[in-house]
Amino acid sequence: MKLSFIGNQLGKLWDYLSNPELWLAILGGAVRILLIILIAWIVVRIVRKLVDRLFVQRQRGPIQIPKRRENTLKQLIKSVVGYVVYFMAIVMILEVFNFQIGPIIAGAGVAGLAIGFGAQNLVKDIITGFFIIFEDQFSVGDYVLAAGVEGTVEEIGLRTSKIVSWTGELNIVPNGNIDQVINYSSRNGLSVVDVNVPYESDVAEVERIINEVGETLPDKYEFILGVPEIIGVQNLDVSSFVVRVIAETQPELQWAGERNIRKEIQDKLYKSGIKIPAPRIVTYTEDQVDKLSEERQRQRG
Repeated sequence: MKLSFIGNQLGKLWDYLSNPELWLAILGGAVRILLIILIAWIVVRIVRKLVDRLFVQRQRGPIQIPKRRENTLKQLIKSVVGYVVYFMAIVMILEVFNFQIGPIIAGAGVAGLAIGFGAQNLVKDIITGFFIIFEDQFSVGDYVLAAGVEGTVEEIGLRTSKIVSWTGELNIVPNGNIDQVINYSSRNGLSVVDVNVPYESDVAEVERIINEVGETLPDKYEFILGVPEIIGVQNLDVSSFVVRVIAETQPELQWAGERNIRKEIQDKLYKSGIKIPAPRIVTYTEDQVDKLSEERQRQRG
């Protein structure tokens, strides 16, 4: 009895598998899936080429986009297009297998709502990423200080941003942690140099030498924009006075400007006989101390 039942079921299975219509349907479905994947890949490739060409043409038009902003927008558009096209391809592939897309999407919406309440940090990261990109807070290639990390922006995503420190470390920062940004690339920099000068030196002579050096710097260093300006005596220290010099530089190059300005001024001052001031210690003998004490007592009396 059992053997006849098993044989009957195997016969039905063989009839099902040997049916030409089944294999034609499987072949047709496989061809449709391959076509969907191929078309999706071609569409993504074409859109990416069009995006590159669009930004090239925009560079020649009346509306100019900064290079750093262009790189950010290009990467964002390409990523979004890829996500949308491949998502649509997955939906179409599911339809090939006769899945009901409506209930799946409705269920995904409910599940997404439930997950959203438990993933508030993720939602915060994505929303902050949108604001960073569309408000142009910073772009790829900018030198920034964000979330306590200082370096060059390598990539901006909807959830995280990648910042490379000047010493080479790659920092992956969640966008939700970026509550304040200092962008050193969006404006020209300002080099601030304090020059310590001995009290024996003449202030007017020191300023003349600094001005003489400053006039040569824009030709020697192209990132220094204009002749450095002397603000004046900034401070009076124990053994010297401080003369402050400022100079406008190209973005991100204010620190290089400070190093070179300091080097040129120090070299010229030294050659002019004005040396770097050294700390001073005044010593008194025992007799001198006694005399000072007697003098103070007489003054008080």
